[in-house]
Amino acid sequence: MTRERSMVPEAEFQSYYGRPVLKPPVWKEPHGPAYLYLGGLSGVSSVMAVMAEFTGHDQLARTARIAAAIGASAGAALLVAELGRPERFLNMLRVFKPTSPMSMGSWILAAQSGLSGVAASTELTGILPAVGDAALLATGLTGPLTATYTAVLLADTAVPAWHEAYRELPFLFAGSALASAGAVGMLATPRAQAGPARVMAVMGAAVESVAGVVMERRLGLVGEPYRLGKAGGRMRAARVLTAGGGLLASIAGRSRTLTALSGLALTAGALCTRFGVLEAGKVSAADPKYTIIPQRQRQASAS
Repeated sequence: MTRERSMVPEAEFQSYYGRPVLKPPVWKEPHGPAYLYLGGLSGVSSVMAVMAEFTGHDQLARTARIAAAIGASAGAALLVAELGRPERFLNMLRVFKPTSPMSMGSWILAAQSGLSGVAASTELTGILPAVGDAALLATGLTGPLTATYTAVLLADTAVPAWHEAYRELPFLFAGSALASAGAVGMLATPRAQAGPARVMAVMGAAVESVAGVVMERRLGLVGEPYRLGKAGGRMRAARVLTAGGGLLASIAGRSRTLTALSGLALTAGALCTRFGVLEAGKVSAADPKYTIIPQRQRQASAS
């Protein structure tokens, strides 16, 4: 029995009038990537400050408090700039919707900004230290949420490179945030007090590196934007900088030069990760094949 040959040619991945199937993301550079980086830095710095307070690393705790406050306030400012008008951010606080990552993220960022600001200001001024300590303890809860909610925010969209990476993005962002906070702690704290920051930097570099590799391999075709073009270059740079910075962090206690090199490499790697992820999302939304082929594969496997 001979198999009939299809008279219909293979469909090309095009859309009407050459327009994308999906509306492309509107995140601007450098506002968007810097906002993602600063949120992660603030969240994990708060956790590091709490841990440092309980373990007697007073200098590191002070550094982490200040880093958390600066990261949260600067991140909020960049988000407002991204939105275009300050009232748009205030309007998001008019609704508390647990099922909306945008709504919850707005409240998390507002809480983290206020609490970390109080914790840092009391540390710097010495006024009402008990209030500052209570605020710091509260950031031990809001900090981890601040560091990872942006991954949920991206994965909850229809953008293929983000949506399909919903399993790995939280780990990628959490590892990057750990490395970022550890880097700042190393750079701004005397080496004798910065041991926990170095440990955090090494752990973060490992988590970020593994999550990035697993994500790109699991996604298959949809992971292509993370490997090709501008986004691919940024992700490769992030991998090299993060791995190198993590290795240097493991021996950075020996000299200030190694500490500086490690901290700068980890910071650059974290920024490259954020820039790369956003660029990959834009590429995947612009090319119809990243939307259409996975849909056809899911239909074929279901039938």
